[in-house]
Amino acid sequence: MPVKQLIKHSEYHDSVSLMLVARELSGLEGVQDAAVVMATEANKSILENAGLLTDAAKAATPNDLVIAVKTGTEAAANLALEKVGGLLKKKASASQGGEFRPKTIRGALSMHPAANVAVISVAGRYAADEAWEALLRGLHVLLFSDNVSLEDEIALKEYARDHGLLLMGPGAGTSLINNVALGFANVIPAGPVGIISAAGTGLQEVSTLLARQGVGITQGLGTGGRDLKKEVGGIMMLEALKALQADPATQVLVLVSKPPAEAVVEKILKQVAASSKPTVICFLGGEVGALAKLPNVIPAHTLQECALLAAQVVKPELGDIKAHLSNENARLAGQASELKQKMKPEQRYLRGLFSGGTLCYEAQVIWRDLLKGPVHSNAPLPGGSSLADSTKSHEHTTVDLGEEEFTVGRPHPMIDNDLRIRRLLQEARDPQVAVILLDVVIGYGAHPDPASELGKAVEEARALARREGRELLIVASVTGTEGDPQGLSRTVSTLTQKGVIVCDSNAAAARLTSMLVSG
Repeated sequence: MPVKQLIKHSEYHDSVSLMLVARELSGLEGVQDAAVVMATEANKSILENAGLLTDAAKAATPNDLVIAVKTGTEAAANLALEKVGGLLKKKASASQGGEFRPKTIRGALSMHPAANVAVISVAGRYAADEAWEALLRGLHVLLFSDNVSLEDEIALKEYARDHGLLLMGPGAGTSLINNVALGFANVIPAGPVGIISAAGTGLQEVSTLLARQGVGITQGLGTGGRDLKKEVGGIMMLEALKALQADPATQVLVLVSKPPAEAVVEKILKQVAASSKPTVICFLGGEVGALAKLPNVIPAHTLQECALLAAQVVKPELGDIKAHLSNENARLAGQASELKQKMKPEQRYLRGLFSGGTLCYEAQVIWRDLLKGPVHSNAPLPGGSSLADSTKSHEHTTVDLGEEEFTVGRPHPMIDNDLRIRRLLQEARDPQVAVILLDVVIGYGAHPDPASELGKAVEEARALARREGRELLIVASVTGTEGDPQGLSRTVSTLTQKGVIVCDSNAAAARLTSMLVSG
């Protein structure tokens, strides 16, 4: 099939527009595949794996836009490329909308003088300046952007702290303030639990699992992933902790993060001890033994356990959480024993394809204790095994597709399934793969129906394996609630109908997949 490409040098369009143009090209008659991406090294590798990379694209720079089409005829390819300019212009015009939209924070405040929160999502090199503009005007800030220097983060957070403001971020993808969702977030009922998280999908997973137990939250505050580094000192987690400790509506506190710097842990625990409120702490992958000896502290190993322990404080009738998890493990072991009968002996590796970085991290924490041999990743645990090439798996592999290397010039994988679908089919072709694990995150900001797109790809991947005489297992968890636009039960049902084994949490899915490839 002819592959033709068009290179537009030093041309930028927002990633959502590029995604929509690629979809329209793919739908044209005679087009077998299409991609519209910035020419980053990761995107070039993805194009190569898809058979869409030409010599011209190899020479392109990350500032260049690559349009690639694979068609049945050269005429179809030429026609598709002729339409690109018009499609890009159409998307750019549509993004402007018909109504006036202020282009500055000052302009937005003139239209909405009562606003007290700014959400900033611009290229990293501009993000700090916009955050300063918002803080100086007395606004709390959710800084969605990443690529902000550590020095800027520290200065912004110190100013916010000294002026009674929140600076959530950089790279803060999720917050729920007074039940208003900011960034990627879910429909969560109001309740007595306050969550402070340095991990966006960690906040989503814990809050949605709480909701399934009938427990709501007061606030869900994201701090940004670097907040608990030694250099930053946990400035925003400490300020958020003080605020929720003083909030009469918050009866239970939850802290979620990857393991903080030791000096930061001491500050946090000292502040926890300043209040009598029960505080569930989940420092994923960190040592929890010492935490259990501290007053008011309830340690948790996983996000699932964190949510259940917090719910138990509110609803003691939930009973023994450790017994609940033990019974779940027994059920998973029985399920794994039956499923393993379907696989060939040479199928011995698992592959994780994640849209949520915290969920990818949690899976690795669980696999570290349960699997023989290393798990390779583009976002490994401290001391873990890094992939030589993030676009190619090796033995047990898990990939965080939301890492910046994959999202430059592309929408986040919670919005756009294209990259994960391509990788799913790539993994399905490996005869040594036994099981593929997916996280499906629904809610505000996410794809309107991820289950339908992923489900179709799962059918294709499993059919591909069957043609080669193998049975490929696909396991998933869904982070979401019934109130989300996509609907939890509707999403689970769609995935299940397509042959996906859906678990109740990411932690349960990680345990099941480890059992499927353990001896």
